[in-house]
Amino acid sequence: MQFTSTQKRAAAWLALLLGTLSLLWLLAPVLTPFVVAAILAYALTPVVDWLDRLGRGRLPRLLAVVLVEIVFLLLLLALLLLVVPILVKQLPLLREQVPPLLDRFNAFLQPFLSQFGLHVSLDLAGLKGFAMEHLSANFEDMLGRLMASAKLGGSVALSLIGNAVLIPVVLFYLLMEWRRFVDLLRVLVPPRLRPAVDSFTLDADAVLGQYLRGQLLVMVVLALYYSAGLALFGLDLALPIGVFTGLAVAIPYLGFGLGLILATLAGFLEFSAQAGHVSVLVMVAVVYGLGQLVESFFLTPQLVGERVGLHPLAVIFALMAFGHLLGFVGVLIALPLSAVMLVAVRRMRLAYLDSALYRDSGNA
Repeated sequence: MQFTSTQKRAAAWLALLLGTLSLLWLLAPVLTPFVVAAILAYALTPVVDWLDRLGRGRLPRLLAVVLVEIVFLLLLLALLLLVVPILVKQLPLLREQVPPLLDRFNAFLQPFLSQFGLHVSLDLAGLKGFAMEHLSANFEDMLGRLMASAKLGGSVALSLIGNAVLIPVVLFYLLMEWRRFVDLLRVLVPPRLRPAVDSFTLDADAVLGQYLRGQLLVMVVLALYYSAGLALFGLDLALPIGVFTGLAVAIPYLGFGLGLILATLAGFLEFSAQAGHVSVLVMVAVVYGLGQLVESFFLTPQLVGERVGLHPLAVIFALMAFGHLLGFVGVLIALPLSAVMLVAVRRMRLAYLDSALYRDSGNA
């Protein structure tokens, strides 16, 4: 069987693609800091370029890169420190409220299950002892137990420390020479394919840029909304939980779920002795229910825009598929790659509708 030159080229490109994907799958743990740095560099390069233009050549790019990276790292550190007041506030409340909460849960569960002929007896003494043993420890003991249970041995700890050091270093070099790296990749494209590739990358860049800018605005608006909403209900930890929830929506569904759990837990621990559990459920239903509606039907369509067009089911599938194939790296690149694939699918659809195959099938 003879293959045409076009078929041979297509087979070569397919083999190259499969080889690249296989290499990415094998090197996923090693590529994590580079992928994270590349995504951050793509998002932060416009800020560095803006500072370059603002300085009109008087501000060295080196200074612009250092300034942008320092501000970004400080913001990231500030976000991580939001967890500290939550832990400091909630741990003493947990020690006080866990025993009565277990009693109430058991008093509710047994009559409910007995209606279906199920009789379950909880070992409340054992559960209380287990909870108090862990919650009564100081922070250092809890951290030690957590590290031991997670089996954070020397290699894993060194890997975490190495990534924490390597990502800012890689990010610095990428920000310094981002345009140069892009030009080097463009040179690898055959000259006759460059117009099509340039057109595709421009569309993909527009979609990704619109998605990132819109998502950032959505995060800021939701952080303000959740903080104000929880504060109106009198929750002491309204600010850290609200900001965390708003910023965590960058991780679709998971971020919202974590914020919902934190607010519910904080409400039960803080209000159980005052207004009861009904007020907690009302607070969560009103603040988070309305927040989800505002995000889904107003903020995301208006700020992210329908041009991105990523359906929620496509987002869920992309996160699960890429996460399964590439682990943490896959979760990081799921949405950017999905946006690029969306551009490719749109172009393939237009090419098919303009093809003779489609026209001939319509005339048949």
